Amino acid sequence: MTLLSQLPLLLFTLLNSFLYQWISEKMRIAGSLVFILLLFILTAVLVKIPMEEDRFFSVTMATIWFINSFGAVLQGSLFGLVGLLPQRYSAVFMSGQGLAGTFAALAMIFAIASEADSESAALGYFITPCVGTLVTLFSYMLLPKLEFARFYLDSKRKSYELETSSRLLPTDAVEDRVKSSDPSNGSVVNGDPNKADSGEEEGVKQAFLALPSENTSSPQKSSILQVFKKIWVMAFCVTFVFTVTLSVFPAVTVDVKTVYGGKWERYFIPVVCFLFFNLMDFIGRTVTLVSKWPSKDSRLFPLLVVCRVVFVPLLMMCNVQERNIMPVLFSDDFMFAAIMVFFSVSSGYFVCLSMTYAPQLVEPKDGETAGVLMAFFLALGLSLGAALSFPLRFLV
Repeated sequence: MTLLSQLPLLLFTLLNSFLYQWISEKMRIAGSLVFILLLFILTAVLVKIPMEEDRFFSVTMATIWFINSFGAVLQGSLFGLVGLLPQRYSAVFMSGQGLAGTFAALAMIFAIASEADSESAALGYFITPCVGTLVTLFSYMLLPKLEFARFYLDSKRKSYELETSSRLLPTDAVEDRVKSSDPSNGSVVNGDPNKADSGEEEGVKQAFLALPSENTSSPQKSSILQVFKKIWVMAFCVTFVFTVTLSVFPAVTVDVKTVYGGKWERYFIPVVCFLFFNLMDFIGRTVTLVSKWPSKDSRLFPLLVVCRVVFVPLLMMCNVQERNIMPVLFSDDFMFAAIMVFFSVSSGYFVCLSMTYAPQLVEPKDGETAGVLMAFFLALGLSLGAALSFPLRFLV
């Protein structure tokens, strides 16, 4: 299941990293949302249609593949879009992703508490994303109508024009030319103050006419490799964070057993494993809205990211059952919950910092490219973590 969801995510995020320049943003985002909506509707309808379990399972696996494929294109395109907005909106976007995971965990807990049958629970699980996807699609359609969005999403084109103007006519040259023709300084053109303005205009025209024709076009965006060279540290950080996180969550953490019996046993994993992780991950991402430490240029930042690897053995030595090799050092529920809190907060915090810092390391015209590339390395970290989860679970 994990590889089935992560493999298309990685492949189509990589594909989006190269094709986004040739396929319009509206086509990638709106098209992906429409296909995701249709697939969720299909899956919800199939719940009520009598079908053999094997066939239903096969159809569900196929829809998971395609949903993650379109989701990869959607995620990469949205990261590119957010890369054009001010820095704080990248953090808000990342926080929203964490909040979505919290809703999923709460839905699991409510399903257990309501004691609904499996068919009703499945129907609720599939109808909810239908509504969410529809709301997202309408929100995206309204985005161009917002003055705020138009201002920043058009900033790339405006930055091209500004940069072109600065290259065509240096500011110092213009100021010197204006000063030399200013009547208040005693300078006149051909001895006639009334011709000062016309002389200035003529000088500016001559400056533009003297330039080579190839310089009149807007500067091109940097290549993918050039952008990667500027953001590779952040790309490494987001990949490493998700590799560590997905290597033990949920493959290892989902098998941790409570030392207390009774009704709590049914809620232990949904609450301590899934709700705690998603809620603390959301908090970690949200903290970046008010505090960003270390800075994007600090060498301490990647060092702290690498130090998160300590959570792997800590979680493996919790009360995971069944066990093969490693001993249990933290059998108490409280210790597992405490480790999960720090594990998830640090994951959300460092991921959000990495995704927020990357567009700041490039020129505004390359913000979208940086966002798309970071989406690919995020997916790469998810896939590497999912692949590592199998041997790590065996080592427990």
